[in-house]
Amino acid sequence: MIFNVQVKVTLKPTVMDAQGTTIERALHKLGHEGVHNVRIGKYITLDVEAKDEELAKEAAVVMCEELLANQIIEEFTVEVVK
Repeated sequence: MIFNVQVKVTLKPTVMDAQGTTIERALHKLGHEGVHNVRIGKYITLDVEAKDEELAKEAAVVMCEELLANQIIEEFTVEVVK
């Protein structure tokens, strides 16, 4: 079976997000003063062939650990979409 898997990768809360800070400043200059704590991340979708949903999720977690996320500075979530 083919399962659609969504992966979200973000910087750990303790890591400074220079892109997020730059975007936050730009939004303030555009008049959006109520915006705070902007964080930038990656959104990845995968079609994973597996016997069941749990195995598809486990495979995606391994992919994140091996390549898709830098676990020193990033964290990730994996979700199988029905």
